[in-house]
Amino acid sequence: MIKTIRRRKERIMSKKYFYPVIFEPEEVGVSVYVPDIPGCNTQGDSLEEALEMVQEVIGLMLEGKKPEEYPQASKPNEINLEGSQFVMMVAFDKLAYDKKYNAKAVKKTLSIPAWLNNLAIDNDINFSNLLQRALINELGLNAR
Repeated sequence: MIKTIRRRKERIMSKKYFYPVIFEPEEVGVSVYVPDIPGCNTQGDSLEEALEMVQEVIGLMLEGKKPEEYPQASKPNEINLEGSQFVMMVAFDKLAYDKKYNAKAVKKTLSIPAWLNNLAIDNDINFSNLLQRALINELGLNAR
């Protein structure tokens, strides 16, 4: 049981994926391309904004896919560049992305003994809040 919990926590904590990203300075702003993810491109007014935007667009392009379906990252030194283009490895943090963009509450049904339900109601226990806190603790997310 403890080994299972440790493996689960390790799997959750390692939700960062790294992709080489091509940055191309323009007269106004920076264009960005992720060669490993078809159609994954964006732009920003500055390098900092372009970096933020590319992390968001990577999340959009990978949304709905399981991590094992994510494309493999190319080696940065194998990417052909033109002109003023340069490559940076960019981290995509799936957990941070999900917290930011998938925070909508979902309804869950659970079963507990009637006596426990009555006792919790008598003590004004908020079931949703309790379950959220318990899941965060069980998954080892309380440190994040």
